[in-house]
Amino acid sequence: MASATLKKNYRCSQSLQQFYSGGPFVVSSDGSFIACACSESIKIVDSSNASTKFTIEAESGTITALALSPNDKLLFSAGHSRQIKVWDLDTFKCLRSWKGHDGPVMGMACHGSGGLLATSGADRKVLVWDVDGGFCTHYFKGHKGVVTSIMFHPDVNKSLLFSGSDDTTVRVWDLLAKKCVAVLEKHFSAVSSMAVSEDGWTLLSAGRDKVVNLWDLHDYRCKSTIPTYEVLEAVCIVYSGSQFASSLGAFLQQSGKKKSRSTGIYFITAGERGIVRIWTSEGAVCLYEQKSSDVTVSSAEDEDSTRGFTSAVMLPLDQGLLCVTADQQFLFYSPAEHLEEKWSLKLTKRLVGFNDEIVDMKFLDEEEQYLAVATNLEQVRVYDLSSMSCSYVLSGHTDTILCLDTSISSNGRRLILTGSKDNSVRLWESERRCCIGLGIGHMGAVGAVAFSKKCRDFFVSGSSDRTIKVWNFDGLSDDIEEPISLKAKAVVAAHDKDINSLAVAPNDSLVCSGSQDRTACVWRLPELVLVVKFTGHKRGIWCVEFSPVDQCVITASGDKTVKIWAIADGSCLKTFEGHTSSVLRASFLTRGTQFVSCGADGLVKLWTIKTNECISTYDQHEDKVWALAVGKKTEMLATGGSDAVINLWHDSTAAEKEEAFRKEEEGVLRGQELENALLDAEYTKAIQIALELRRPRKLFELFSELCRKREAGDHIDKALHALGKEEFLLLFEYIREWNTKPKLCHVAQSVLFRAFNILPPTEIIEIKGISELLEGFIPYSQRHFSRIDRLIRSTFLLDYTLIRMSVIEPTTQDDLKTKSLLHSEKNMEDNAEEDQKQASEEQKPKASGKKRKSHKSGDHSRLHKKVKDSSTHANTAAVPLQA
Repeated sequence: MASATLKKNYRCSQSLQQFYSGGPFVVSSDGSFIACACSESIKIVDSSNASTKFTIEAESGTITALALSPNDKLLFSAGHSRQIKVWDLDTFKCLRSWKGHDGPVMGMACHGSGGLLATSGADRKVLVWDVDGGFCTHYFKGHKGVVTSIMFHPDVNKSLLFSGSDDTTVRVWDLLAKKCVAVLEKHFSAVSSMAVSEDGWTLLSAGRDKVVNLWDLHDYRCKSTIPTYEVLEAVCIVYSGSQFASSLGAFLQQSGKKKSRSTGIYFITAGERGIVRIWTSEGAVCLYEQKSSDVTVSSAEDEDSTRGFTSAVMLPLDQGLLCVTADQQFLFYSPAEHLEEKWSLKLTKRLVGFNDEIVDMKFLDEEEQYLAVATNLEQVRVYDLSSMSCSYVLSGHTDTILCLDTSISSNGRRLILTGSKDNSVRLWESERRCCIGLGIGHMGAVGAVAFSKKCRDFFVSGSSDRTIKVWNFDGLSDDIEEPISLKAKAVVAAHDKDINSLAVAPNDSLVCSGSQDRTACVWRLPELVLVVKFTGHKRGIWCVEFSPVDQCVITASGDKTVKIWAIADGSCLKTFEGHTSSVLRASFLTRGTQFVSCGADGLVKLWTIKTNECISTYDQHEDKVWALAVGKKTEMLATGGSDAVINLWHDSTAAEKEEAFRKEEEGVLRGQELENALLDAEYTKAIQIALELRRPRKLFELFSELCRKREAGDHIDKALHALGKEEFLLLFEYIREWNTKPKLCHVAQSVLFRAFNILPPTEIIEIKGISELLEGFIPYSQRHFSRIDRLIRSTFLLDYTLIRMSVIEPTTQDDLKTKSLLHSEKNMEDNAEEDQKQASEEQKPKASGKKRKSHKSGDHSRLHKKVKDSSTHANTAAVPLQA
């Protein structure tokens, strides 16, 4: 068998975070995203996979109202601070904000034209605002209670505004006349929802008085009252031509319940019972009612007091119905496809807005498609990882579930095992989504469960009563409707404190237990005889697991360490330190050569056992990481913790290796392009490639060569004109380094001079990070210019010496300007006169000297003449130095 390739890195591919804490939400016009209130922030959530696209920190207190413009470009929000804010959804910036109400804003609606925004508040007022200007256009008073719901007439040509209040009334406001044209009084409790019929002449109002009233908008009289016998939170119109209307109409036509010329209005109600019902206004008949609620019930005792649905809306573009539950779940419904027997609704997707604390999780099968999650609730939620939606919920426990495990039985059934604070263990079948076995016998909360690995016909459980029990479930029939009572075939008092973790060996011969008493014990199955006891941890043990290939056990402890123990003699083989807090989970990877750990410090660490090395550390959680699941197929990871976040991790070792190889190959090709550009003297292209490849040495060589050419400034300007702002920033970083070295500074200063000539100061300031680079230029540039000044002053002495030696001719009138820098106390005219006098005096001694030396040999004079002639040919006679 080939050796396994060690993993070097994992990448967080998906994340399920809290995105809804209850309260307002709004769906986009195409249904692609939902804006949800999450405490004091607003989450923009992708409705396809529940991923958070963006988080808006509203800074307005708890969000109380939300609305979207018709084109989904603007988002309106209001919170307890009474601040109304307008957000641009392209840049996610606040465009404007204002205050208008004396209390919290409770309702908000945008006009179909997008130009008006209506708000209702706890101050009993209804205000209409100009969206662009932010000023109030209408101020309506009249309600005697909190105005909870508000809506414009869907027809933009009808200037009507409807508001519902806790004072049991619905008021109709005329925007043109700026007054209340009708007060609709038929409810006996707060009005919770309103809707307008498709023809625009009937208003439906639902209230907590368990009725729906239909109002004629011609004369504002009540056409009919339909009792629903439940507190209603939402009423929605079923528009003709939609999938709901067509499928329902076809079924009614087939069953003979629909009249040939029906003029009734189809509408949907949702409320405290958590069921969806479809009604027709003709005869006030309920056409459809769900048999059972899809709302998860917290416990059997609370079944009658559950709040059910808190809101419901019809999704745009015929995408179905969206219902929101009191426990922050979004349920998506659409009509069932097969209508031969009875029309029904199908739950197509369930998005969980808040998971609370993640306690434990396991992959449901080897395909890593489903993930079973236990939170601090009484249900198990099974997620479809492709859409990150909750496929179904398993309810049955009466208290919080603390642990779970999954397995595939010998006959191919997917099983889920759970342990709870209600002192019981339950065995679930995934396909039928029902409980098939119940184990009662523990005297304390069941904190650890584990399936057998080989035979798959038994499981073990550990409890806070310090005992371990072995349960047999072999022989369960496939058609069990009621859970059967499971019996324990072996029991042992294993530890002195609570049992936190259990693990069964790959061959089903041993079981290992970890406890708060700081020990781990290995027991022989099925008699539960003690084999070996591991002692050495200084705090309680949170997790134990057998190696898939070696005779050893890994333990994770509250003493911040992970240890590997030998089963043969109970000795500690290795100790791994690195976590800064308790290590809560550890699991083997890569055929036992690596393991992954997570702890209370919020970190996930990848270790190699042979080298005792922590390869990677990941910080994607903000609190304790209680749960860790490892897939069997690709060894993908799932982590969850107290921050209510579920992260999915995929092995990125191969992908990163391939990416590195691709970049290397691309770098070779680009390097060849650079060499070709150099050969072709295409300096502009060569400079761009050198910047792209991050090769500062080659870049310096290119600029050095340009500086040596004629018209160097034009060549450098041409190369710099082709650069963008990011490339200029990188170039300035290189220039800063070159500028620190005296051998390289002349090229750096030349390029910097040309760059500052090309870029105006306004554009230079806009370059991100340029201020820090400019601060690095200044001190070294000052040092370079000071050195140049000293060199220039030194050249005057050389100039004077050469003139005195008659190597070069005396300076001309132009050169006097340079010499005047050494004698600044005198004016230029005096310096010129003195130089002229000095030159005339020098000519006389030279002439007399020639006469005195005439008696010498002619060889000397010829030699002197030859030296002067050579200096003339060398072009050193007139070399005036310029400062």
